[in-house]
Parts: sequence; C-alpha cells; structure tokens
Amino acid sequence: TCGFNGNAACPPGQKVTRTPFPNNQIPASRFSTVAKNLINFPYWAKPTQAGQSPGIQNFSRFGNAGGVNDQFTIRGDQKLSSKQQLFERYTWWKSQNHGAMPYQNGLISGDPISPEAFTTQQGVIGDTYIFNPTTIADIHLSYLRWNYKRTPGTLGYDETKLGFPSYFSQVAQYNGFSPSTTLPTISMSNPTYNGVGTGLLFSINNNYVIAPTFTKVLGRHTLKGGADLRRLEMDYFQNNNPGGVFVFDNVFTGSNASSPGPTGNPFASFLLGDVSASAGGTTQTVQIAPPVFQHMYYQGYYAQDTWQATNKLTLTLGLRYEVPGVYVARHGYADTFNPTEINPIVGVPGAFDLVNTPQHPVAGVRNEHFDQFSPRIGVAYRFDDKTVFRVGWGRFVIPADLQFPEAPLQAGINFINNIMVQSTNSNQTPANTLDNPYPNGLLGAPHRSPTYQQTLLGGNPQALYATEPNGRTYQWNVAVQRELPMGVALEAAYAGLHGANLPVSIAINQIPDGALAQAAADPNCAPVLNSATCYLTKQVTNPFYGKVSQGVLQNRTVPNNQLLRPFPQYGGITNSGHYAGVSNYNALQLKLEKRFAAGGTLLGSYTFSKLLTNAEYLTSWLDTASVTAGYQDTNNLHGEYALSSFDSRQRLVVSYVYELPIGKGRTFFSNLSGVANTLAAGWGVNGVTTFQDGYPLGLVTTVNNIGTYALAGTQRPNVDPGCKKTIGGSIYNRLGKLQNAANDYFNTSCFHTPANPFTYGNESRTDPQLRTPGVANYDFALYKNTQIHENLAFEFRVEAFNLFNRVQFAFASPSNAVGNAQFGEITTTANLPRLLQFGGRFTF
Repeated sequence: TCGFNGNAACPPGQKVTRTPFPNNQIPASRFSTVAKNLINFPYWAKPTQAGQSPGIQNFSRFGNAGGVNDQFTIRGDQKLSSKQQLFERYTWWKSQNHGAMPYQNGLISGDPISPEAFTTQQGVIGDTYIFNPTTIADIHLSYLRWNYKRTPGTLGYDETKLGFPSYFSQVAQYNGFSPSTTLPTISMSNPTYNGVGTGLLFSINNNYVIAPTFTKVLGRHTLKGGADLRRLEMDYFQNNNPGGVFVFDNVFTGSNASSPGPTGNPFASFLLGDVSASAGGTTQTVQIAPPVFQHMYYQGYYAQDTWQATNKLTLTLGLRYEVPGVYVARHGYADTFNPTEINPIVGVPGAFDLVNTPQHPVAGVRNEHFDQFSPRIGVAYRFDDKTVFRVGWGRFVIPADLQFPEAPLQAGINFINNIMVQSTNSNQTPANTLDNPYPNGLLGAPHRSPTYQQTLLGGNPQALYATEPNGRTYQWNVAVQRELPMGVALEAAYAGLHGANLPVSIAINQIPDGALAQAAADPNCAPVLNSATCYLTKQVTNPFYGKVSQGVLQNRTVPNNQLLRPFPQYGGITNSGHYAGVSNYNALQLKLEKRFAAGGTLLGSYTFSKLLTNAEYLTSWLDTASVTAGYQDTNNLHGEYALSSFDSRQRLVVSYVYELPIGKGRTFFSNLSGVANTLAAGWGVNGVTTFQDGYPLGLVTTVNNIGTYALAGTQRPNVDPGCKKTIGGSIYNRLGKLQNAANDYFNTSCFHTPANPFTYGNESRTDPQLRTPGVANYDFALYKNTQIHENLAFEFRVEAFNLFNRVQFAFASPSNAVGNAQFGEITTTANLPRLLQFGGRFTF
C-alpha cells in the first residue's frame, strides 16, 4: 500500500501500512540487479533444479586446510672473562596457512577465512658482568620484527561487474593501494545465503627494547633495580570486508517494523535490495582506511628490596614507576574528540581536534600521565620446616597498547565508514537500496584536510577523549603451604583482584534514558506505533541540512530521535578506549602435589571463584567463552555490571607424569638386559584431565528495538518474576525427546520481548542462573624413551586429545535470541573430536 515497496507516498495524516506482494510473489521488475548478479555468480551453487526438493542443499564436503611452519633458532655464548659473560640469540619463524576450497572452484573459505602468513624475526644480546660476589649487572638489548599479511580469495575483483555504481571503483584509490577490494559480504539471519566473509590485513611491527638490571646483596638485604625501555612501531592496514558488507533481515518484508516476528524473509529483502537498517537506520558498509604508521614509547623503572628479617621471616618491598606511553601517528594523522567544544560547522557541542594544534597541542592521541607509581609488598613466614605462610599485594598499570582500536589507524580522520541510508522513518520503508547504496558517492579519509571537521559530520567516527585515566588493577593473595605425610604438598590460597578504569568500547551517542521513557509513555508510540506522530520517530526539520554529506543528516528532515542524541551532528560514534570499566575477582585455590621417588608427579588444582565486571574482553573475535548480550543502556555503565561471560565457578585440573617401573634396575623385570630391556624399559604416561563449570548466558531479542529507537545498545528480554529458568536432568535428556520435546536447554517460557518497544528489558547482561554446558576433557599421552648410544637418545610419543571423544556443547547465535525459532537450543559444539598424533625426537 502507500509509502511501501516503491508505491506512492502516503497522503498527509495517513500512516504506512504493509501488505504482501500479490500471491506472495515478488515481481521480477522489483529484483535488485546486484542481487541477480550475485545469485548467478560462478562461485555460488545454482538454484534447485526441477524435480529436486525445494530449499534442500545436500552437498557436504570437508574442505582441506592446514599450514606450514618453519622455525630456526641459533644461539651463541661467550665467557669473555671470569667476570663477564655474553650471549646472542636469533630466531626466524615463518608461518603460512592455507585456506580451504571446499567447492574446488577457487573460492577460499574455512578458518581462517583467508590465507594468512607471517614472518617473525627476533634478535637478543645479553651481557652479564659480575663486579664482585655481591654485585651483578645485566643488560638485554632486543629487536623483534613481525610481518603479517592476510589475503582474501577474491582480492582484486571489480564490483562494478556485479552492477554496483562506478564509484565503487574508487575504493582502491581511497585506500592508497591496489588491489584492495573483493566481492561484497552479503549476510542474512537465516541460512539461505551466508555470503563470503573475506578480510584484507597487513602489518609490519617493530619492537626495540633496552632492559638493564642491577643487583646488590647487603647483608640480609638483596637490592634490585632496573629499567624497561621500549619503542613499539606499527604500520597497519585492516579491512574485514574490503568489498563492503550488506546485511539483510526480515524487517522490510515483515508485517511490522518493530516486531516482524516470523513474517518477512531475509532472502526476499535481499532480492529487493532492501538492506537491513540497524541502529538509527544506518549500517556500516563500505570502509575506507588507508594504512597508518604509528609508534609508542614505554618507560618502566623499578626498585626492590628483599629482606630476610629473620631465619623464618622474609619481607619484599618494591616500587615501579611507569610512563605507559601514548600513540603517535606519522604525519600527525591522529585526532581526539572533545565533547564540550562547540563544533565550528554546526554550532553545537562535540568536535574533533587534530593533534599538534591549539585545541590539542601534543603529538599523542592521549595526554600522557606521569604519576603512575605502583607499590608491591610480599611477606613469607616459615612456621616450621613443613609449613609456610605467604601474603602479597600489588598495583599494576594496564599497558597503553592493550586497547588496540584506539590506535590512530582507526582515528576518525583515517577510518571512514561510508554509511548507507537504508531508511529515514525507523524501518517503515526502505530508502537507498543495494543497486545504488550511496547516491552521493563514497567519501575518502580526510586526514588533516581543512575540511576534515565537516567530512566527519553525520558519520560514526572513532571518538577518543584526550584525557583518560590509565587502567590499573590491584591484586592480592594469601596462601598457606604444608607438607603432608608421604611426600604430599598442599597449598590453600585466597586470591583477589580489583580492576579500575578498565578499557571498554562503548557507544557515546545513545539518546538519554528520559527521552526513551517519554516515548514509552506516548500513546502514538505504543502499543501500536504511529511513526508519523510518535515522539521519537516523527520527521522534523533537519537543522544541519546542507552541512552534512553522509548518513540520515544529509536529508531535509530526520527522525526526531536523531536530534535527541547527545551529539546530534553525528551517527553512532563510539569511544573504543574509554577507561571506565570495573571488575572484581575472588577465588579459593587449592593445589595438591605428589612427587614419586621412582620418577613422576601427580598434580591437582581446584579453583572456586566469582568474577563480576562491566568490562568484558577487548578482542571479541578471539575470545568466545560464551554467548554475550552486550551493553543495553550505554548511558548507565554501572547497570551493566554483572557476572562476567568468563565466570566459570568451579574448575578442577588433574595432571600427571609417570614412568612405568619396568626394566633394568626397576621394580618389575629388573634383571632385563640387551634388546629385551631396550624394548620394555622407558615407557611412561602423562596427561591432563579437566572438569569445569560452564559460562553464564547472555540473552538478547531477535529485533533490537533499543538499537533502532535509542540509536545504540542491544535489546535484552524481560524475565517473568519467580519463573524457574532451569530444567532438571542431564544435558543429554534435555537435548533429547525424553523430558523436553522442544529440545530446549532451559525454560524459554520465562523470557519475553518487552511489549513496549521503547523500554529496556529487565534481564541482566549475563543471566546469574543459566550457564553453558561445562567441560569434561581427557588428554593422554604414551611415550617411550630409548637410549640408543651414550650421546644419542630417541623419544617416541602417541598423544590423544579428547581421549574419550566427549562432546562439549555450546551456544551460538541465534539460540540466545528471544523470538528466534532456535531460542534455547544447543546448536553447535565447542570442542574438537578426538585427535591422535604421533611424534618422535632425537636428542644428541
């Protein structure tokens, strides 16, 4: 009907309504040209042929993958005199992975999704000088170079051949090198078509280190001092989707934009070219990010006194002073964001400042701190020959290069995400489509261009504050060690950690909570949304029209929620180096160790712990402990404090090494000799057995209304009060048909999408009762040592990982999303099947 799917606009006062295409068939005339070309692309499987079951693809094959690693190390040692010793070491390591080609047609897939290779070189020189028996000086000089490259399988493909506009050919020019584009990534929320995820990366890192130490013994005092001086360099380029990324869902083809439910279809949206509209009607699509060279200096100085006060009491007192360092970019290609500065283009607070300017007169991204003093204290007391008591406390500064995205390589002036305007009325109707996603063309990185301030308007550039505290942790522990009968050692300890000013990546342009609450109370907004009159979604005059060249702000009118943002002149800006997180960890740790007189060790370690935080991992693409929900209300970071997605309450690890007492001089067959002894002796076993609780689950909703209307955040569900979330019985019964015909891992009926799309869900960021399945893993090895000659020995090993081939179940999206047909189901596994490997080593 009016205002939808290309039909005429609605008359004044009449709202958009949605009806399906006649007979649920999309007219061929409405098909996207790019979509048709992608479907017919030679890489893809062809549509189902006549006589085949529709929608079923029964091709299955393992894609061969692997890699080659070569490492060479050479070391030299010289005793220059009775007082001076020198050593040198050089290591060369080359690694190259081979991506899988499951279809044998040139398309590279698998893990990693692209072939990657790196070469690492390291050189170290160490000099130790003994002045006298109580005075020693030592210095290490080292250099490390890491050269990394990941190459997509379709690198160099010209996207204009698919029907994209000619301005797509400018991407390589904007990046500053060619080829730098690939096929686009087309992603959908159902398995109809998953696209090709390809990434283009290259990096050259150089690290230079000077580390001198000086040790002096004065009576009962051992004094030690030194320094750790580093220059860290990085020349880097990364584009995870160098052909652009376009996501499709069921919203535009569904019956209701705020709650489409099972209606609509992502593939239908793809055929129409109606790209999904996420937070604020925009989605990151084509990225321009030329390579950037940056460096950082780190300085650390320390002094320590270990004092043996008595024969039973030892005290350690240390102090470390650090200048953590800040990123500095070559050519001054770095900026910061000042939230209070009046933007000179649009006259409202919020502006980006270039380094080495009156607004930010230093060269570094951050203002450096020179007050980082970190004391450390340790006490050890020996009650008797079998009992020792230890306690320690220390303050530690988090390395300044830990938060990778705050490097200038992702600065707003160097990293442009060209924003496609998919909708201007809160997803009620599409705006630009796949065939011409950027009618005004693409924007390149402005660097230090005089027009940089205006170029960034309307976009979602990285917004780092110039002044942030250094992150730090406080760690402490108390431990008692006791030797028990039969040579058994027991250690019981309490360990704690408090993290303060931890780095988090957080959106800073979500509308205020009060504005969302006002919409929730507006009868035009809920329960039935009238987008033309709703407080948040109604179209209002754009005060920045004519000054902005990207995003929804390039239009004459904009949804009202855009102007309610703290910085309405920008899109979804994020501070990926905001040092505002906290964490608290407390643990009981037990360790039991038994050493056997005939050779061998049995070690058991048990931990009972709890970890609470609002600052999770910084590398979400690597650390996948659990399914997380993300932040819902970025205006209230304290409200995101919950169990960490890494909180595993209990963990038991038992490891053992035991040489079988067989052969000459051993307990069994001690009289063997010759070939018989060679065959029977030297056998042993070792292994590691791990039991661990699962991780907390983070739940979300299928439709992210908070992201759509509050313009940031991830919607979480509501939990029914008093509802029992867990389901009894073993996991196998829960996944089978014995107790639970739905195959649900937990009681999914306890969770619901908030009825009002303008309210936050009351579920915490991680659920305190629901956890992923735990771990029960057994690794085992059988080995044999054979002395071939006095100077030649051979070791043979048979190693089994996951010896009993146990499965560790895992959650993966969409099983954590309320409203999805798979919600609450176990959909994948987290571990590998049993792996066997054989190894041999000669020692001479």
